[in-house]
Order: sequence, then structure tokens, then C-alpha cells
Amino acid sequence: MSKVKYYYDSESLSYKKIERKKRTTFKYAFVFLLGSALFGFLFVFIASQYIESPKERQLKRELQNAQLQFELLNKKMAEAETVLADIAERDNNIYRVYFEANPIPEEQRKAGFGGINRYKNLEGFDNSKLIIESNKRLDILQKQIVVQSKSLDEITKLAEEKEKLLAAIPAIQPVSNKDLTRMASGYGMRSDPFTKARKMHWGMDFTAPRGTPIYASGDGVVERADNNASGYGNHIRINHGYGYVSLYAHLYKYNVKRNQKVKRGDLIGFVGSTGRSEAPHLHYEIFKDGQRINPINFYYGSLTAEEFNELLEHASLENQSLD
Repeated sequence: MSKVKYYYDSESLSYKKIERKKRTTFKYAFVFLLGSALFGFLFVFIASQYIESPKERQLKRELQNAQLQFELLNKKMAEAETVLADIAERDNNIYRVYFEANPIPEEQRKAGFGGINRYKNLEGFDNSKLIIESNKRLDILQKQIVVQSKSLDEITKLAEEKEKLLAAIPAIQPVSNKDLTRMASGYGMRSDPFTKARKMHWGMDFTAPRGTPIYASGDGVVERADNNASGYGNHIRINHGYGYVSLYAHLYKYNVKRNQKVKRGDLIGFVGSTGRSEAPHLHYEIFKDGQRINPINFYYGSLTAEEFNELLEHASLENQSLD
């Protein structure tokens, strides 16, 4: 119950009851409500600035986690770029040099993407520039990986081809050193054993007893195994591919036949003295792209340095050939 208030009336010399007008009551109520509303608004405003709601705290944690993940992503992209740059350098300066392939130009490795705006859907956000730059960086990195992957596929094929080439090159002496009597004559101008005139000797003569094994000097296919070539008697020709052909002449007998595949070191025949020959020996020639070349340059696969020097010394003597 509200208190009753009185005032002193000087005219009547008595106390009279104060009667509150309804208008005044309404005014006070309005002021009270307005003040309360203003206070509540001010409280909410201050609270929104300095006090986090559960939803805001959750969003803040999610944003911090997103920033952390973005930093990790950038770090991983930087590491991937470093590793890829190292691979690209080795690819251009080692692998492609070894396999005689042209290096991939830098502008091809690091080219961007032209044409339409690929990142239009990422525009209009608070961090659009950062997001777009990161996506561009990632796209270029992915393109570089594709370019490098294709390059390594090419290198793999070149390596396989190189392995076949190395196996095909006639790289061993066709007669073992232990079976040789001597190396009678080398490539170059020599005295003909029948006419005594000097003429070009297109191969190397290895003297050995009749029946001494003869080995294929490289992988290939037997192109001929007959005695239909003038002067060579029983002879074998092996096509090694890549322009290389080796010839083995004056054989006693064959151990292979035409179109047979052989590997380096396979037994293909035996030393004899058929055809235009003065004594049992193997006449050995190498052709490259149809031209005869000096076999002395192809013995890296079976001789030591000392044996090769000795062979080189004997081959350089301008003595008489045996065919």
C-alpha cells in the first residue's frame, strides 16, 4: 500500500491530502519505462561488444581453426614447390641430358591459366583476394606436377630404350682372350696375304685354333648365316638395331640360324678358315648405318685397361692380314 502524503494549507491552517493527478502518474510511468528501455539497450550494446555469446565463441574457434589450416596449407604448398623445383632441376640438368632429350622450358613448367576468369565464384568475400591467390597457386602447382609426371614418363621410356641400346651395341670381344693365339691384324691399311699389295682391311683378325668358340658381341637378330658373300666363307651377320651390324667371317661351322634372336655372349659359331683365308682365324667387322667402322672402339664390355692397351698396340701394327 502506497504512502499517503499531505501538504500544509496556510489559508485554512490545516493539512490537506495530496491528490496525484493521472497525467502526472502516466508521465512518471513513461519516464520510468523509457529509462528502463534505454538502460536495457545500453546494456545489450555493451554486452555485445565485450561479452561473447556461445555462438560467437564457436564461430571464433572455427575461424581460428580455419586460419591455422590455411597456414598449414600454405606451408605444405611451399614445401611441395621446393621439392618440385628440385625434381625439375634434376630432370632438365641430369636425366634429360643423359638421355639426350631437350629440357622443358621454364615458362612451360610454370605457365598459368588464360581465358575466362576461373575464380569468379570466389569474389565478393572478405578474404577473396587471399583465397583467389591461394587457389591460383594450388592450380599452378597441380599443373607443374602434371608436366613433371609426363616428363618422367618420357624419361622412363627413354631409359628403357637406352637400356636396349646399351645391350645391343657390340661391346665385347667375340673371342675370349684365353682362346687367342694372337691378335693378327687390325683395322686399316694392311698387306694382302695373297697379292702382297697394300689395301684396306675393314675389320680385325683374331687368330685361334679351329673350333674355338665365337660369341655374339651384342643383342640382336641373326641376319645371315651362310657362305654366299665373296671372300668371307662361312659367316654370320647380326643386326643389333640402332644402325649396328656385326660380321663374323671364315667360320668352321654355325651355332645359330637366320632370324634367330641372340643375346650378348651367346655362342654363335666356331673359328675356321673358310673363304679367302690364309689360316684359322676370326675376321670381325662392325657396321654403323651401313658404313664399316673400327671395332677397336667397342671392347669396353669385356677387357681390362691393360688388355685393351695391349690389343690396341697389336691392332695398330701395319702387318699382314690373314684374309
